[in-house]
Amino acid sequence: MHFALSTLHFPLFNAFMKTILHILRKELLQFRRDPKMFSISFIAPIFQLVVLGYAANLDVSDIPTAVCDLDRSVASRELLRTFENSGAFSLAYQVTDPEDVDPFIETGKASLAILIPRGFGDRLAAGRPADLQVIADGSETSSATLGLGYASALVSGYSRNVVVQRLNRLGLPGAQPARINPEVRVWYNPELKSRNFMVPGILGLLLMVMTTMLTSLAIVKEKEVGTMEQLVVTPIRPYQLIIGKLAPFALIGLIDVVLVLVVTIFWFHVPVRGSIFLLFGLCVVFLMTTLGLGLFVSTISRTQQQAMMTSMFFVMLPMNFLSGFIFPIENMPKLIQYGTYLLPLRHFFVILRGLFLKGVGIAQLWDDALMMFAFGVGILGLSVLRFRKKLG
Repeated sequence: MHFALSTLHFPLFNAFMKTILHILRKELLQFRRDPKMFSISFIAPIFQLVVLGYAANLDVSDIPTAVCDLDRSVASRELLRTFENSGAFSLAYQVTDPEDVDPFIETGKASLAILIPRGFGDRLAAGRPADLQVIADGSETSSATLGLGYASALVSGYSRNVVVQRLNRLGLPGAQPARINPEVRVWYNPELKSRNFMVPGILGLLLMVMTTMLTSLAIVKEKEVGTMEQLVVTPIRPYQLIIGKLAPFALIGLIDVVLVLVVTIFWFHVPVRGSIFLLFGLCVVFLMTTLGLGLFVSTISRTQQQAMMTSMFFVMLPMNFLSGFIFPIENMPKLIQYGTYLLPLRHFFVILRGLFLKGVGIAQLWDDALMMFAFGVGILGLSVLRFRKKLG
């Protein structure tokens, strides 16, 4: 009896796989005959990673600064030299009238301005408080916040040195002003390079964009040219058609992962501290989500233009803004913070940064992996049901 069942099931399985392989072969032949699709699938991700890897850099240096030194004393020159030697500021513009600072800020030529009033050096020499004005362009919030932080730290250090020098002149060479010395330890990204934080996130973005967009466009294109109707009237079953349609894009996604990893590791020198095999396994889980979203978009779109607009405005942009790639989730309203748990890209970012920067394993990432898997199964199942209904 067992032997009879085996002989019955194996031919059915062979026929099942043969049909899927024929569909897969058709998709790959169609892909090979379209040079533009090849460029979009393999060359575009590398180009985008290189461009975004350099563009998505939150480290601020050489902030263009306008200077109005009305004092022109030794003390003011020492202070400005402190700013210039820090590497964070570029004292690009020198003016003699405070009102001349405004045009540089208004036109965006300078992001910061330093105004040193007359009598600055004399007040310091007399041991009295001396005022200093720093103006920042608030329209560039990130640069303004970091620039003011750098400026405050430099002024504090300069002020402490002035106090020490004054104590030495008063005959107290060993005296030091009371202060707290923090010992700061930065884990996982000790150099605080934003590129190490941003580049792994770009992998998630590219994987989502490429597989979701390509899947939806390819299936809708077959509807437009009429080949989908021809496939429907064949003996091919709906689930065989779905597997044959999604498998090539899953393969493209995995190839893109390899290409992006090579550029990330050898071009940007961002090492993978965790397991490569775990990374690939969780990328496959994420592909369930992106392929399911692409399939779902194809079921609600009639043209490629509709598919592209739907993917962009209802899938990619919300995930991009709310996943923590650009804006910190902690700064969002509580209601939106809870809503971000429903976004698979948020969990994938946690996984990527955990594997790239922290070197953690599945014991620390299981909850994000489980949420991502649950969403992938849900959206893929819903998309398959809608797709089968459309075929029917």
